[in-house]
Amino acid sequence: MMKTRKILFTIFAVLGIVSTFALTSCESDDDNKMEDQKNIVEVAVANPNFSILVSALQKTELVSVLEGQGPFTVFAPTNAAFNQLFSDLGIDGINDLTKEQLTPILLYHVVGSKVKSTDLTNRYVTTLSTGPSNKNVSLKVDATNLKLNGSSGITSADIGATNGVIHVIDRVLLPPTVVDIALSNPNFSILVSALVKAELVETLKGNGPFTVFAPTDDAFNALFAALEVSGIADLSKEALTPILLDHVVSGNVQSTDLTSGSVKTLNNTININVSSGVKINTDIYVTLADVQGTNGVVHVIDKVIVTATK
Repeated sequence: MMKTRKILFTIFAVLGIVSTFALTSCESDDDNKMEDQKNIVEVAVANPNFSILVSALQKTELVSVLEGQGPFTVFAPTNAAFNQLFSDLGIDGINDLTKEQLTPILLYHVVGSKVKSTDLTNRYVTTLSTGPSNKNVSLKVDATNLKLNGSSGITSADIGATNGVIHVIDRVLLPPTVVDIALSNPNFSILVSALVKAELVETLKGNGPFTVFAPTDDAFNALFAALEVSGIADLSKEALTPILLDHVVSGNVQSTDLTSGSVKTLNNTININVSSGVKINTDIYVTLADVQGTNGVVHVIDKVIVTATK
């Protein structure tokens, strides 16, 4: 009889532990469900680390947008991220930025679809911020290192909401110019060095708009081999400038706007063929098109364009 009681006591104890575990699990699930019952704005309001973001959304009158059906993916900067931005800009806070200044910045943190962390890949995505001709500005995602535009890190992912998902980031993202697009991509390091040496950085940070056919580092290294030089240091500013200007066309010309024929660059003319992809001067190919910036668009090419000078 005593042995039977001990067995029963053990069974009840085990059942109690199982019940407690099940209850805890249910409570955890309930917490997640409660979070998923809030829209993106409500999730941000409930988190004190997003108080500056909420104030910015209110100032720009974007609250109703992010309360909409969506779905949206929001890369949400923390208060610390915003304070770092204010420090970088030499201002005190949100009150020192106008609605017109804030709106494109905030929209640059929003993608018009639901992208969970498991869906992130190494690519450019389209944000709700717009550039010339209302073209949506691109954001570079480095899924391998959980970085955006090479500088902002994703510190927490997949905060659920009824109309999308939030990923927390540690630095505010600023919509990029065509120069910023090159700066944030390590494959354009030689191009950036060439622009600096040719003193064209400020030009390409201007209003534009510009269409830039951007050679990769591999493309530049092939040019150096053909010229039998070791690199940018062996080319003068006078030699570099016409080469770089041959990669720039006036206007915001996306791939869908390109047609076959001669196109005037800021230095000379190039020949475009769109019969099968986009080809320039018979042997140069666009490998990635339509990376949109605030003052123009970038098309990545696999070989440096070299034409006669004017």
